[in-house]
Amino acid sequence: MSRTRKINFDIILRVLGILLIIEGSFMATALGFSAWYGGEEAFVWSFIDGRHDFWPIAISALFTLLVGLLLFYLPGKETSKIIGKREGYIIVSTTWVVISLFGALPFVVSGCIPSYTDAFFETISGFTTTGATILTDIESVPKGLLFWRSTTHWIGGMGIIVLSLAILPFLGIGGMQLFIAEVPGPTPDKLRPRITQTAKRLWGIYVLLTVVETLLLMLGGMNFFDGICHAFGTMATGGFSTRNASIAGFSPYIQYVIVIFMILAGTNFTLHYLALHGRIREIWRNEEFRYYVYTILITSAIITIALTVSNLGSDVEQAFRDSIFTVSSIITTTGFITVDYLKWPGAMWFLIFMLMFVGGSAGSTGGGIKVVRQLLLFKNSLLELKRLMHPQAVIPVRMNGRPVSQDIIFNVLAFFLIYIIIFAIGTFVMSMLGLDFETAIGSAATTLGNIGPGIGAVGPVGNYAAIPDLGKWFLSFLMLLGRLELFTVLILFSPVFWKR
Repeated sequence: MSRTRKINFDIILRVLGILLIIEGSFMATALGFSAWYGGEEAFVWSFIDGRHDFWPIAISALFTLLVGLLLFYLPGKETSKIIGKREGYIIVSTTWVVISLFGALPFVVSGCIPSYTDAFFETISGFTTTGATILTDIESVPKGLLFWRSTTHWIGGMGIIVLSLAILPFLGIGGMQLFIAEVPGPTPDKLRPRITQTAKRLWGIYVLLTVVETLLLMLGGMNFFDGICHAFGTMATGGFSTRNASIAGFSPYIQYVIVIFMILAGTNFTLHYLALHGRIREIWRNEEFRYYVYTILITSAIITIALTVSNLGSDVEQAFRDSIFTVSSIITTTGFITVDYLKWPGAMWFLIFMLMFVGGSAGSTGGGIKVVRQLLLFKNSLLELKRLMHPQAVIPVRMNGRPVSQDIIFNVLAFFLIYIIIFAIGTFVMSMLGLDFETAIGSAATTLGNIGPGIGAVGPVGNYAAIPDLGKWFLSFLMLLGRLELFTVLILFSPVFWKR
């Protein structure tokens, strides 16, 4: 029996170097906003008061670029360029940690977030599109840092790994294993036979929707800075806002625009590709999409009725707007808010809490369990009743008219079990760190589901500033688990993975 080849750490270092170069380049784009909004004071050499961010961002970007170049050239030109399955899992899992370690530098160097723990938490929350924040006064943060904060959402939403897939082939490095590890859902569709073409089309659709949303938000009265930052947060289903009140302070028009794009961001991007090619009928035939839309509409209708009856909305329109905005924000794991849903009747905010375990569609930028897994679990459960009556019959689960393999069903069942176990462990750990039960259960659910606002002290009008440092590192790990859908990270803790 042949032995498994050893892990190629040289190629891992080279790819991490490429990703740091990409990160440093994105970081440098924040310098324009720092200079524009900071005026002459933007160039003041200060690293301690948190008011000046030009030089801290510049030095952090340069340092990130230099380390990236060092890692890229360190292994030498003779290193193997093959990325195997094990290398793919290691690269994807470590990437989110490494880019967060470097991405936190502008916040720390500027003095805006003096604690590195807090800065790392804020940054990995951005890259994993969780949107959980420790900032208590967002509007006091310099514009360059706020733009970088929103940019972490945007490049984390579609995935910096997917971005790199468009670049790696030009360097002679294959990227299929990265795509498999980065998109571990049950049905990761490829839009084109070549993985590079898939990455380019995904990013093309992502950029197009971001640009359109930015323009629509500006038509509603937002300036360019607020428009692009909120478009980044929406399309990445992240939820970082440039305002303390999130979206609550903006007009109904802007809130409805964001609702539409949150729903689009939580939709499988393959369906956007079909829409751009005029294949509209195929979209509604997709069972996951129908289930996703029905869940949003039915839940919003129930909450609208409840708010209207309870007289918690000024009128039916506001009740509907608050309902559909909150439902869309939670189910797509975006995390924007317009209202404190914890002031709603208990049954309604409990319904919102349950939506935290749904998630967006597979192949979207949304986090969570994913709608397709919910649907497959529900279908398999119903078929179990038929199998009890007809034990000899072979009755496969079908999705979109096609049978689903038993391997995928087993994968979905295992995912659900592990997800609930990790959620329970997360709640227990946060309780042991001194959090009350509501805050513990809310923080575990929303970080694992990459949502942001939860219940208790981390509810829609709260934040994570008071969480103990150890709790912030633990919740950061939950964000990573949720972003990479458990298995990509957990497999690294398996002894079998490291055996030759």
